[in-house]
Amino acid sequence: MRTWFQRLVDTLAVTQTEETLRKAVADLVQDLGFGGFAFLHVEPARTIAVSNYPEEWQERYLDGNYPAIDPIVKIARSRMRPFNWVTGNPRSAENQEIRNFYEEANDFGIRSGISIPVRTAFQYVSMLTLASDKSMLRLESDIDQTAAVTAVGYLHAKIEQQDRGVVRSGVCELTPKQALCLKWSAEGKTMRDIAVLEDMSFATVNFHLNNARKALDAGSLAQATAIATRLRLI
Repeated sequence: MRTWFQRLVDTLAVTQTEETLRKAVADLVQDLGFGGFAFLHVEPARTIAVSNYPEEWQERYLDGNYPAIDPIVKIARSRMRPFNWVTGNPRSAENQEIRNFYEEANDFGIRSGISIPVRTAFQYVSMLTLASDKSMLRLESDIDQTAAVTAVGYLHAKIEQQDRGVVRSGVCELTPKQALCLKWSAEGKTMRDIAVLEDMSFATVNFHLNNARKALDAGSLAQATAIATRLRLI
């Protein structure tokens, strides 16, 4: 699969929109023998999902907050390495909620697959899943972990870039340090926490946050994080 992941990276390099990206990845996934794919990135304030799964399933998954109960997502976060999976017999699931989830997934032809998680900024996780309607999954070769993680990391960056490109703000600009400190603040970290996380002094963190607040013409740090989030500066 090393060659396939390189093809994925090469293809992503020339896609300019989410629609062309979705079609390109879907074509590559089919070449590999899978029926569908899903890219998922979940944060408390937003979820990014790009997939060629049936529209009805995508809507159910996001509207029903399925990422919170999806066993594959939980495994991905705990293992943080590529892995194969099968839904198996839904009746053997540990509880009714997961049983219902597996039954719905099976109804939409999602019965087995490969999931590749990667760690992203601010300790969040993105994952790419290749799904099949087959009850058993047999790979011709092992997954090259380095190639897989590199490709999915590039996919995350490409989708993140396209997602942020939707909104352009000419109101102000933040320096990288200002944006970094403000993002950590938005994640609930104190200035002392940020100083430890980014190996800065407390005074330096305070300096960057204060300048960010001024740049955004905000009266408080809380207001600054709200404005920066709305303008998609962080």
